Amino acid sequence: MTAETEVRYVAIGDSFTEGVGDELPDGAVRGWADLVAAGWADATGRPVQYANLAIRGKLVRPIIDEQLEAALALRPTHLSFNGGGNDMLRPRTSIAHIVDAFVQVLRRCDEEGVRLILLSGANPSAQLPLGGLINRRGDALSDAVVERISGRDDVVRALNWYDRALTHPSYWSADRLHMNARGHHRVAARVLGSLGLEAPGEWWSLPVDDQPPVLARGEYFREHLAPWVRRRLTGRSSGDNRQPKFGSWIEVAPRA
Repeated sequence: MTAETEVRYVAIGDSFTEGVGDELPDGAVRGWADLVAAGWADATGRPVQYANLAIRGKLVRPIIDEQLEAALALRPTHLSFNGGGNDMLRPRTSIAHIVDAFVQVLRRCDEEGVRLILLSGANPSAQLPLGGLINRRGDALSDAVVERISGRDDVVRALNWYDRALTHPSYWSADRLHMNARGHHRVAARVLGSLGLEAPGEWWSLPVDDQPPVLARGEYFREHLAPWVRRRLTGRSSGDNRQPKFGSWIEVAPRA
């Protein structure tokens, strides 16, 4: 394999990119970015070098400050970025502030000769408290980012916010905020398609596994919302003291 054909793909972001919600039997998380690396290797028949610096709970500015330059230092050919989901859950969110982060990532990728893969997260608002507010903010953010990168056909776009199918509960985990394996596979299929690669057809809509029972309002607040509120009140994050799952290159080989 020549240097020109080698793929070195690094992902940065928050829980969406880390893969939270797509838990394996051993407790490790997989997620769409891992699936993209595997699907990329399978589709081309060549190994892919893959790193994932994403850490759950991160706001968009810490993603830039803590992950972007570390990712670029690996000298990737491709970098995927998504952020702002955690910011949108805060009461004083500035859409312009989040969009500026997207523009900064694009500028640094341009400077380093790295191709940017830009994602929007899926829309969880139909099943969340204050869902109307989250939906409006997500619409505004998605539209603003698309406007800022207009004319940049070299940017790979994998825009999941507009995918109405992904709003269905069968794509989401019990916390209603993170996608399950079914959702992560659909996102991975979209990324691969945006790269001009063919994903396994079933990734777009895996069979619905036995879903955990829908929690009653009180149970949901107690098990999922209350811990989130406690972290906000104490200034803690679910990503505190966590390290990236793939902080340096691993090789993902094509499957036979």
